[in-house]
Amino acid sequence: MPTIQFGHHQVHYELAGSPGKPVITFLNGLTQNANLWKSYADYFVPRGYRVLAYDMLGQGRSSKPVIDIKLAMHADMLDNLLGQLEIEKTHLASISFGGIIALDFAIRYGHRLHSLTAMSTFAELTPQLDLLGAVMLQGLAEAGLPYLQSMLYPMNMSSTWIAANRERIPAMKRAGYIGNDGYAMQNLMESFVEFKPLTPDLHKIKVPTLIMNGEFDFFTPRECHEVIRSKIANSRLLIIQRAYHAFTLEMPAVTMRQLEVFLDQVVAGNWQGDQSVWIAADDPAAETQWLPCAGDWMRAVQIGEPATAAPTPAPTSTPARRKAPSRKKTT
Repeated sequence: MPTIQFGHHQVHYELAGSPGKPVITFLNGLTQNANLWKSYADYFVPRGYRVLAYDMLGQGRSSKPVIDIKLAMHADMLDNLLGQLEIEKTHLASISFGGIIALDFAIRYGHRLHSLTAMSTFAELTPQLDLLGAVMLQGLAEAGLPYLQSMLYPMNMSSTWIAANRERIPAMKRAGYIGNDGYAMQNLMESFVEFKPLTPDLHKIKVPTLIMNGEFDFFTPRECHEVIRSKIANSRLLIIQRAYHAFTLEMPAVTMRQLEVFLDQVVAGNWQGDQSVWIAADDPAAETQWLPCAGDWMRAVQIGEPATAAPTPAPTSTPARRKAPSRKKTT
């Protein structure tokens, strides 16, 4: 089990691929671990990359529980890990809790990045997210890890995935109990007590940045990703169709294909970070993977009449409604 020393702590990591190849580093969500990125390593190593995944402090096989850890320590630890592994620069891909760490890392250690991918994450706590986090922490402290696990499945996954995996969920929960520690999870969540919004510093991120948001992600909805998109000039927002919060687990083939398209553009030098919004193909084998998003991407219901729709006559008892203004398409 490969580990590095960070202060008094042991950090477990997995590194696959040949030395000298460009590195993709994956950052976990709150209850995840390095093993969950194995399929991503299997996908990207044959395509000429090395893949680095690790358990953050308080996760998996790294030191836990960790008392009074500061949120900023996670980015410092990643810098230390890259240094000890003699990795000068990396592509950084992250989700949820790991996405916050990645944004902080890109702000303070941007010179160590080729690119940044931020998925299902946020740069500041919206009132809704603040209350939701407080409820999760309360449940973890008062009811324990099993309650949090039970809560996260319906929050993170779609009804389709839950229906297909319902019989497996109890075993998956038990595996989660082995790989996670309730006190460590509580400590990680409490690191947000002194969390300061990263939004004022997002403009410091200069590397190519892909932001991915599930179409139906109500945990970190579109407003969270819109903040990131609007503040990072060299970015694009990609909406993953029919996806929820944990689409890296539920839709790995789609996620890997989108990441591959992004990395190909970065490596080829033809990435255009213009803050535009795109929709990802839901078929990884489709010839065209990204389509420009038309209309108002902040809305679930689009404004405007379809070109082929017949006009609906106004009720005779009320004045006819004014036609909604057309929306300028995003290019």
